[in-house]
Amino acid sequence: MSKGNTFENDLLDLIFNAAAIANIADNAAASPLTNLFVALHTSDPGEAGDQTASEATYTSYGRATVARTTGGWDAAVGGSTSPAANIDFAQATGGSETATHFSIGVAVSGASKILYSGTVTPNIAVSDGVTPRLTTATTITED
Repeated sequence: MSKGNTFENDLLDLIFNAAAIANIADNAAASPLTNLFVALHTSDPGEAGDQTASEATYTSYGRATVARTTGGWDAAVGGSTSPAANIDFAQATGGSETATHFSIGVAVSGASKILYSGTVTPNIAVSDGVTPRLTTATTITED
C-alpha cells in the first residue's frame, strides 16, 4: 500500500525537520530529538540491522550529527529530502575500508535503530588522510 504524495513529504518533514503534521503528529515530546545521526557502513546494514551493523571502523571514525531542522535537511519535495549541506565525517587517521552505505538513526553511538539507509554513490575508499563526505546530492526517499 502506498502513501499519498503530500503525506510522504509531511512524514519526511516530521522526521527530518521536526515539523508537525496537522491533526496527526507533532514534535511536542518532553525532550524531542534535536539531531539525527548519520553512519557509514561497509555493506548494507539491512532492514533488520541497527546502526552498528557493518558500521565503518577506520581510526577516528564517528557518526555525523545533523540537526533536525531545515538548516540540517532540505524541506521534502517529491517524496524526498537531502542534506542541506555536505555531511563530513572525521578524517581517517588509520585503517582502510570502503563505505558503500549510509544510515540515519537516533543515537550518536551504539545499536541505534535505523530510520533510513541507502547506498553511497560513488562508494568512498577510506584510508589515512581521507575525509569521507556525503554530498547534498544524497537523497532520502519515501517512494
